[in-house]
Amino acid sequence: MKTAVFSNTLKCLVIIGIVCIAFGGISAAEPAVFQVGRARTCITPPLGAQLAGYFHVREAKSVRDDLYARAVVIQSGEVRLALVSCDLISMTGETSAAAKKLIETETGIPAGNILVCATHTHTGPELRTGGSIERDEGWTAALPRHIADAVVAADKGKVPATLRAGETEVTGYSFNRLFRLEDGSEVFGRGGGGKAVLGNAGPIDPSLQTLSAVDMEGNLIALLVNFALHPDVIGGGSADFVSADWPGLLGDTISAVYGEEVVTLLLQGTCGDINHRTHDETVLPTGGPAKSLQLGRALAGAAMVALERAEPMTDPTLAVAAKTLSIPYYTRDAAFFEQLDALEKKGTTDPMEQNVIRRGREWPHDNQMAEVPVQVLRIGGVGLAALPAEIFVRIGFEIKEWSKAPRTFVVELANDRVSSYVPDLDHADRGAYGQKPILSRWLDSGAGRHMADASIQLLYQLFTDTH
Repeated sequence: MKTAVFSNTLKCLVIIGIVCIAFGGISAAEPAVFQVGRARTCITPPLGAQLAGYFHVREAKSVRDDLYARAVVIQSGEVRLALVSCDLISMTGETSAAAKKLIETETGIPAGNILVCATHTHTGPELRTGGSIERDEGWTAALPRHIADAVVAADKGKVPATLRAGETEVTGYSFNRLFRLEDGSEVFGRGGGGKAVLGNAGPIDPSLQTLSAVDMEGNLIALLVNFALHPDVIGGGSADFVSADWPGLLGDTISAVYGEEVVTLLLQGTCGDINHRTHDETVLPTGGPAKSLQLGRALAGAAMVALERAEPMTDPTLAVAAKTLSIPYYTRDAAFFEQLDALEKKGTTDPMEQNVIRRGREWPHDNQMAEVPVQVLRIGGVGLAALPAEIFVRIGFEIKEWSKAPRTFVVELANDRVSSYVPDLDHADRGAYGQKPILSRWLDSGAGRHMADASIQLLYQLFTDTH
């Protein structure tokens, strides 16, 4: 009797095991093995270089910490992708195109398979032209070479590795910096100019996502982090030193735990309307080096939580799609010129208002179209949507909501700079910084919607293709 019971039980277990294996309940698929390389090159400017991020001149008198171009190259089969994150205020088409040309020539990685983005540090050199801050032309001319060197070294140093996508939620460190007023307008911060402040004008994105590369001995070798938080922390408007701000400290903290050979890339999220400053009472740091260190450590800790519980990918697919959109520039109207006239009569000495006047009078793009590149990458089950400006957080939410990818990183300040800011349609004409025509918003009010729609379309294309 016992033998029969044992025999029947064994048969049941075998049947259950077969069913579970068939449906993936017990036996997981084998992890996909990629070839992954990582490297970084120093891009610190010379002392005396003017620092970007404000409307007045600041010159670098010292280097608090070096700036880097950090690169990761990923290969599956014959397909290679390269991702580069630079400790800079932004990226320009001029620089990224030159770097991609060098990379393609020297490695064979197609230019279309390369993403070059910026972390948005406000204590780095100016890369853009046409503003109130001058760029160092010698340093700017050498930058594409430095970016290419990082990718070439990463490509040469590839080793077998698994990729692991992780995610955790982080709150208490990022805040929406715009506020809605009683008349429907919006302001930067709580100051309503006598009008009642109703509350925060928008949300934050608490999702911190990671894509980690782990070699066959189980060592972390590279880490991509996607999180939305403005890096204007360590110095403020009086800073006269070079620093990567909290993104650099994030990488330093990861390296202190996992080893100096680990290269960490921040792929900046949609933080056009997000910063680090709480408006509540606190005894904790709210700015400066102490706040930057707090953020670097805290976000590194969150990244560790995400990466340590992330499973290896089983999907080896690498793919890229891109589209260039034609989007109208903002065109000045009578109301805009009336505002300029009023500012000029006021005799303002405020640097921002002076920039509004200068840029408003000199604006060359009335009735013109902007060429806006949208790039999407597929890395296994992760989709990356790369957009060329500072993007408001709701646009990131829109892309994530409708993305076909199991996980979606929305990366701003990528490949070019077609506008300072791109607000979502609901915020575009409410008057706060980030929404002001020409000073911070260069494109038509609906630009963000067009970028989101293109990203969603391209993600659908990549994640429904059978490959």
